[in-house]
Amino acid sequence: FSISSFACFVVVTFGHNTIDAVPNIDFYRQTAAPLGDKLIRPTLSELHDELDKVSKLMPFEDGFANGDELTPAEEAAAKEASEPKGAVKFGWIKGVLVRCMLNIWGVMLFIRMSWIVGQAGIVLSCVIVLMATVVTTITGLSTSAIATNGFVRGGGAYYLISRSLGPEFGGSIGLIFAFANAVAVAMYVVGFAETVSVDCIMTDEINDIRIVGTITVILLLGISVAGMEWEAKAQIFLLVVLITAIFNYFIGSFIPLQSKESQGFFGYDSGIMMENMGPDFRGTESFFSVFAIFFPAATGILAGANISGDLSDPQLAIPRGTLLAILITGIVYLGVAISTGSCIVRDATGNDNDTHSAQIMANCTDAACKFGYDFSSCKSGNGLYNCRYGLQNDFQVMSIVSGFGPIITAGIFSATLSSALASLVSAPKVFQALCKDNIYPGLEMFAKGYGKNNEPLRGYILTFCIALAFILIAELNVIAPIISNFFLASYALINFSVFHASLANSPGWRPSFKYYNMWVSLAGAVLCCVVMFVINWWAALMTNVIVMGLYIYVSYKKPDVNWGSSTQALTYHQALTHSLHLSSVEDHIKNFRYCTEPTPIYTRFHFLDQRKGMSRLQNALARILFLFNLNLTRQGSRRPNFKELSNDQTRYQRWLMKNETKAFYTPVFAEDIREGTQYLLQFLGPTEKSPQTLNVADQRLLDASQLFKRKQGKGTVDVWWLFDDGGLTLLIPYLLTNKKKWNDCKIRVFIGGKINRIDHDRRAMATLLSKFRIDFSDINVLGDINTKPKKEKYMIEPYRLKEDDMEQDTAEALKASEPWRITDNELELYRAKTNRQIRLNELLKEHSSTANLIVMSMPLARKGAVSSALYMSWLETLSKDLPPLLLVRGNHQSVLTFYS
Repeated sequence: FSISSFACFVVVTFGHNTIDAVPNIDFYRQTAAPLGDKLIRPTLSELHDELDKVSKLMPFEDGFANGDELTPAEEAAAKEASEPKGAVKFGWIKGVLVRCMLNIWGVMLFIRMSWIVGQAGIVLSCVIVLMATVVTTITGLSTSAIATNGFVRGGGAYYLISRSLGPEFGGSIGLIFAFANAVAVAMYVVGFAETVSVDCIMTDEINDIRIVGTITVILLLGISVAGMEWEAKAQIFLLVVLITAIFNYFIGSFIPLQSKESQGFFGYDSGIMMENMGPDFRGTESFFSVFAIFFPAATGILAGANISGDLSDPQLAIPRGTLLAILITGIVYLGVAISTGSCIVRDATGNDNDTHSAQIMANCTDAACKFGYDFSSCKSGNGLYNCRYGLQNDFQVMSIVSGFGPIITAGIFSATLSSALASLVSAPKVFQALCKDNIYPGLEMFAKGYGKNNEPLRGYILTFCIALAFILIAELNVIAPIISNFFLASYALINFSVFHASLANSPGWRPSFKYYNMWVSLAGAVLCCVVMFVINWWAALMTNVIVMGLYIYVSYKKPDVNWGSSTQALTYHQALTHSLHLSSVEDHIKNFRYCTEPTPIYTRFHFLDQRKGMSRLQNALARILFLFNLNLTRQGSRRPNFKELSNDQTRYQRWLMKNETKAFYTPVFAEDIREGTQYLLQFLGPTEKSPQTLNVADQRLLDASQLFKRKQGKGTVDVWWLFDDGGLTLLIPYLLTNKKKWNDCKIRVFIGGKINRIDHDRRAMATLLSKFRIDFSDINVLGDINTKPKKEKYMIEPYRLKEDDMEQDTAEALKASEPWRITDNELELYRAKTNRQIRLNELLKEHSSTANLIVMSMPLARKGAVSSALYMSWLETLSKDLPPLLLVRGNHQSVLTFYS
């Protein structure tokens, strides 16, 4: 590091010249700001060794008690550098709510819902809607949990699953989810073309669908390529049309006309409602076949999440927009089911002359009879039905009921086009994110984006080609269930991701959305799998085969990514749990290679690269699952070579993995080979455990430790986060309060500051904690941290040597017998820092005397400057007469992150 890289840290922090930085949001932000050098947290090595170098060459500068602060101009420059200029970002209404509602309503609302009521009846139709809503609601809750577990980038379902379960599941789902959205464009466009072709036949039915579909998808591609802003405006217009059509239907249902009675519409009537209450399945239809037809209507809940990269605040927008869309659309579906079943009969001839006289009134039992109509002719002698109207027969029955039929047609057009447009945008966005991660080689060309919104133009063209191919086929009855299963597979894995992350109990799993449950998510995953087989069992099998095939491929390729997935966390958790379990199991001769102690097959060598033959022999032995520990003794002092030791550990362990050698590498530094061998033998550990008798002091400490065995009541865990150690001082209390014995305790955060900017510092810390998804009850900014302590001499007096008050020989003898005493010279040299520990003790007593536990940043001692006696006296002074105090200092590498 150059000297200039340290100069920015030399500030007056809490009245003391230091490069030790206080908590700062910029240390955790991945930004391309031109001030990046100024936002790097100093390492422990720099804090220990580099201050002298800096202080000799650079003058100290005045700074803020809460660290260096960017000016408004600098903040603007950083923000401009980190975001593309003029990028369009959407809020939760336009970005998520509108898209999800348009996709969930779809064509099913207007041309299939009434038929479902005719088949299943009002009760079972409501059950079908509620079943689908339960699946989507659980998935929505799981999506919200993942989306709020850190900053969400573009990629929708792929990003959520890959960052949670890892690249294997994420890569497989990302590919088929993007493909499903591309084919879904064709499905919706064909549905639109079929509606248009009913009233306008140009050549024949199939070719008309091809012609209209091709023209439509070209127009939709033009809207998408024009940019997200134009696409969003089109979605708003289509939503207005769709909502108008829904209101048009409900208004028309309250206006019965005599001209519509022959077609089965009589207005709301209790007799019609009771007749349609139960099911009337006809032909090969059943409850599950009808459910399979309806469920694709519920596959639009990820329409908003799929453009996560274009949302201004995905953590807020995705939960709020998705769940509200599920609620609104579910209510509307239930309303349509009850409404159509209460005012329309199942069968009607459409003939105004099918009335009956009063003489035969007694023989007529249908609900239409009370209105003077006899539709008994609809049912032939062989049990078949031959009428064109009514719930069972007319897919356009909502147009008949509505106040103005053409508006329903416009609603159908709006539903199909909006769904097609959303899918046309979603597929390239998901595919672009997949290609950026380079999961599948050869697809990098589709990762490139264009324009201010980084639009995936190449992905649009690819999606257009796929959609056009299926439009030209014009036969989607076989492919449709596969697409629904692709969506369901994505939903199942999203639910499983939440269960898996909760099971792994990773410290990084901290969703700010709290309304989820791991077992409910697991039930949601199972439900999605069940629904897959209910819709189409062979399509479900095919989907699972494809997912597993892609999973195996990605696992084999081993992409060079590390997203901190729950799979990795669970693997570590299981390894740790099993290792602890084995440590309490007595060895047995039959399980020699699985012994809890390291096996006595050891190989020592000086340089790994010169002993490849030996390592290959060990690898051959390791294939029979012996535990190997490859050890390297390096001559030299351990302290000045710590970095080299750490680098060797990483370097040689990677070499072992690359060469597929199943072994652990352990390097040690020692003065000579004999001493190094003694160190290595200690890794074997003792072969027997002898019970130890504790002395009085240790026994007292043991008794005091029993305090935390019982459940802590309502209280606080006070976090004094004075210096930025990477977040460990904050993470430990958070993890602690997640445990049952501590979950009634609230976290209070204390930071240093200045009197004239207390509100600013409190807001800054609140912002940082919210980004970390850590709950807190209060933030206290200590503006009086720099004042002089009240009892300076009293606190430090017991530890002084007081050599000025005695003869030199007497002082030396006392120092030899009591090495923990501090000389007056050293005390005077570090009086300012000593006073700070005394002042902190006073503040701790003032603010945290009733806390259940105090977690505080540990003071950092300068190597070679501060004696161990003085440092220990600081710790003793700091913790005197306080509740249990935990002093923490991380290694200055971040253990908290904003990102998923």
